[in-house]
Amino acid sequence: MTQPVLSVLMTAFNREQYIAEAIESVLASTFKNFELIIVDDNSTDNTAAIAKKYAAVEDRIVYYQNPANLGQFANRNKAASYAKGTYLKYLDSDDTIEPNGLELMVNAMEYYPAAGLGFCHTIGKAQKNFPFIITSTDAFNTHFFNGGLLFTGPSGLIIKKQLFEHVKGFEEFGMPADNHLSLKLAAYAPVVAIEPSLFKWREHDGQVYNQNKENYFNILHNHNFIKDIITNHSPLSISKNKKILYNTKKIFYLNLLKVFFKKGKPFLALKILKAHYKQNH
Repeated sequence: MTQPVLSVLMTAFNREQYIAEAIESVLASTFKNFELIIVDDNSTDNTAAIAKKYAAVEDRIVYYQNPANLGQFANRNKAASYAKGTYLKYLDSDDTIEPNGLELMVNAMEYYPAAGLGFCHTIGKAQKNFPFIITSTDAFNTHFFNGGLLFTGPSGLIIKKQLFEHVKGFEEFGMPADNHLSLKLAAYAPVVAIEPSLFKWREHDGQVYNQNKENYFNILHNHNFIKDIITNHSPLSISKNKKILYNTKKIFYLNLLKVFFKKGKPFLALKILKAHYKQNH
């Protein structure tokens, strides 16, 4: 195989029920110049056998198995380390890509070579025909002050590998680490908005998202990742950054109270709030 333009990265842990469909969707793509890298995070079910079966008959598929479980985001970085393509395209092993998805995503990045990230525009209304480019400043303004923008998960992204390496990939901020990466990439290069319907995100009980969406640590991670982005990476003015940090803190306190009141532990919520306030003042 010649040097691929695109590296499709599929990380997996105990996804025997879904991974064949995910692989088949990639193989059915109208875009052909890709490698599909599957990195199994030491699954205990039949995931490995299914992935190996495809890798044995398709030259564009490369299969790796971690000797020990790395966890979601460390495994995403591991998959990227194997990539040879100019662009990285994550596709989760329980999601699928539309037949024209890879082609439209690569074409969008090639049309706007200054862009470091392409994302399926799933939040808010797009004012232009797809694809269109957005500056770093406009992306941050829209995300934080106009109803959100870069909330698309990894299956809806295409990333220039050079920029991914420059920002050192995913960092550990729990479940919101994918949003942290998108904003970090957007801080250093323009982003390209691509039509929203190019992938199918599957929601099921086995996802980390459904297991932790009202978890205290998820609320804390969400607060901490935004604080890191605004403090260390934001292209916005000092006054706007201060406003975002103020709003982030307020949302953190409100969400914390909501979760613990729902669990019938209001005094624990107040105790954590008091400790957090002391730590940050």
